[in-house]
Amino acid sequence: MQGVTLMEPTGDQLLVVLSTLANPHRMRILASLTKAPTYVSALAREIGISRPLLQVHLRRLEAAGLVASELRLSEQGTAMNYYSVQPFEIRLDPDAVARATTTLTDRKDDDHG
Repeated sequence: MQGVTLMEPTGDQLLVVLSTLANPHRMRILASLTKAPTYVSALAREIGISRPLLQVHLRRLEAAGLVASELRLSEQGTAMNYYSVQPFEIRLDPDAVARATTTLTDRKDDDHG
């Protein structure tokens, strides 16, 4: 893994990351991927969820910039999608939340409570 990136997220970015991490499956997926990049079938077995459900969670993690995928060829020549954690660090304290709040966009479809 390359160096850790320090993020000073905008309010909207912070909402995306926090809402993405507010799911036990996605937290388990991230924890598993910190060990090593892996492919969907192996990850689904390790986490104990179906591949289709895992794909939903992986897409959400990827959209938030927390994981990335890379096509690799297996020994049999089959293309397999490997997922890995993207380095990130978010400092979350009252001041960081206050700074992020100043950049929130006004969204009418806000469902973050």
